[in-house]
Amino acid sequence: MKIKAIITGATGMVGEGVLLECLNHPDVEQILVINRKPGGVTHPKLKEIIHKDMFDLSPIESQLAGYNACFFCLGISSVGISEADYKHITYDLTVNAGQLLAKLNPDMTMCYVTGAGTDSTEKGRVAWARVKGATENELIRLFKNAYMFRPGFMKATPGQKNVKSFYKYIAWLYPIGRLVYPAGFCTLQEVGLAMINVVSKGYRQQIIDVKDIVELAKS
Repeated sequence: MKIKAIITGATGMVGEGVLLECLNHPDVEQILVINRKPGGVTHPKLKEIIHKDMFDLSPIESQLAGYNACFFCLGISSVGISEADYKHITYDLTVNAGQLLAKLNPDMTMCYVTGAGTDSTEKGRVAWARVKGATENELIRLFKNAYMFRPGFMKATPGQKNVKSFYKYIAWLYPIGRLVYPAGFCTLQEVGLAMINVVSKGYRQQIIDVKDIVELAKS
């Protein structure tokens, strides 16, 4: 199966890691990245759209049809912002984009990066987890092929430019964590490969934890 994928968040750590896997994978035929600023990557199968307002994709709607996958890696940390602001940037932005993409590409596979601890019930005490859970649930309603990726600690891919400083300082923990607690540690290479493979082959469940990411990356 040839994959034509839209990637959001490609100038962030997770999105860049996923993009690198897509650029190198023979099954990925076309890639469209939607960035608010130039990503600085060129490749024969890569197209970049610079679009400032990610809350409103209607001005570029005509360029979003014909894709069979979306790897939605755009997101922010909840640290230091109000629940209302976090919900606006996380739920509202993602669902608005999802509604448009589902209308244009109803058979599209949606892969959304959330996080370990996301609350599918939307009723827990942790605000970010409720918001992420609500976002996941709405995407599952919008797309018949939707997979919610919940990675834990992610090891950056060699050569990545966009690596969070937090990860740089604690990168030495990865081999220990992977050995002691494999359910909480994966690589961004595995995340990217898992997304590519789930588009081609599907998976037995829609919530994708670290152990599932590792399994899908090997399939």
